[in-house]
Amino acid sequence: MEHILFLFTIFLSFAFSSRCNDVYIYSKKDFPEGFVFGSAVSAYQWEGAADEDGRKPSIWDTIFHSIPPNDAGKGPTGDVACDGYHKYKEDVRLMYDMGLDAFRLSISWSRLIPSGRGPVNPKGLRFYKNLLDELKSHGIEPHVTLYHDDLPQTLDDEYGGWFDPKIIDDFTAFADVCFREFGNTVKFWSTINEPNMLAFGGSGLGIKLPTPQTNSYIGNSSTNQYIALHNMLLTHASTASLYKKKYKDKQNGSVGITCFTYWMVPFTSSKEDDMATQRARDFFLGSVLHPLVFGDYPGSVKRIAGKRLPSFSKEESDLVQNSSDFVGVIHYTTMYIAHLTSSTDQDFVSDMNASLIPIGNSTLVKYDVLPWGLEGVLAYIKENYGNPPVYILENGSSNHSSSLNDVGRVEYLHAYIGAVLNSVRNESDTRGYFQWSFMDLFEFLDPNYTYGLYYVNFSDPELKRSPKTSALWYSAFLNGTTSSSHELKNSGSFSAL
Repeated sequence: MEHILFLFTIFLSFAFSSRCNDVYIYSKKDFPEGFVFGSAVSAYQWEGAADEDGRKPSIWDTIFHSIPPNDAGKGPTGDVACDGYHKYKEDVRLMYDMGLDAFRLSISWSRLIPSGRGPVNPKGLRFYKNLLDELKSHGIEPHVTLYHDDLPQTLDDEYGGWFDPKIIDDFTAFADVCFREFGNTVKFWSTINEPNMLAFGGSGLGIKLPTPQTNSYIGNSSTNQYIALHNMLLTHASTASLYKKKYKDKQNGSVGITCFTYWMVPFTSSKEDDMATQRARDFFLGSVLHPLVFGDYPGSVKRIAGKRLPSFSKEESDLVQNSSDFVGVIHYTTMYIAHLTSSTDQDFVSDMNASLIPIGNSTLVKYDVLPWGLEGVLAYIKENYGNPPVYILENGSSNHSSSLNDVGRVEYLHAYIGAVLNSVRNESDTRGYFQWSFMDLFEFLDPNYTYGLYYVNFSDPELKRSPKTSALWYSAFLNGTTSSSHELKNSGSFSAL
């Protein structure tokens, strides 16, 4: 690996040494001191060991075990995934060799506290301590997401999970364990992964996400959508308040939340499409960020959702407002927005009265390279929400899972990292970028398309990891090679490496 990387670095240094007119010509040294570059995984997609050492099922297990097996008798589950539970030392070594500053991971609630509340699982606790210590010993800063969509099934069965405010206390108690046990190692915490998309469940967008209650697809209930989102925001605020009161002075960490983002632009120049675009921004971004900054939902969301949207009491508003030390941005692509006439239906998209139209050839699993969209998101957050600290916690592109020569992903990553640099130069307080994902993971939408820098051979009992072209490119960038997409496009394939 080191020999290949050395040759690759020399190649890129030569290929990118000449000047060109490309807008994105940069190196890691162009970013501010302290800016972090990382990669990411989530617990269910990476760990495996679904029924080992005391772990109990999450809603992910229930969802995927309910899918009928194929002709070979196999169904899509994360039971084994990448087997990160057993191979974490090998994977951390790959991260170190690549040159990552930081690594984003999540904690499986049902591995640490198998029943959702009550006794801590000592073997689960030991796994996460070992993993975090391994990262720190290699100089890699852990960024931990407490909830990446994997609700313990017991809480779903007991009271419907995010539909019920009981979850606020249960989640806060889970977070308390994490802060107490891991807080001396972890300085960056995200409470809930993309609550806007999780609550709305991909309603009307053709996206199948794990719903807060696995027996009832949340996209079919417009009231439950808003209840779930409201409970997530209150849960985040409760968790952040706990950290500030009990741990902040001793551990000096930060607690934030992540938000799924499309950048959205009008489909036409009509006034109707322009107004629809702002409504869509209010629903997608504002439904999370507005309460965190101003203590309440955007006016358009309140007006359209009406009584279906729970309201914040004065005490709740004060708790939610300013409860996030940073915003974690999740961004993959940009959408056109077209006005829709009012509908008798009441769901997320119908409430927006807007249609989301992919730009170019983008699909749910393949994205055109539209880096200006990420610049738009970061500028919008800066201008409308007080320019908070931002970490890009997910950004990446999929390719066919069997392809090692993923030059298209290299072009995508190069362009989007360049867009982040432009945003920083335009005074966005963006402090880090995390590529999604470090390796091929168990994929929810389409197992034939993966996001990893490393290929994982899921047919191999050893689940061998192999670097793709994008892994070599990202490592070369992290180690100081100047990067130019103009030269990249004209340099041809890297298959000779």
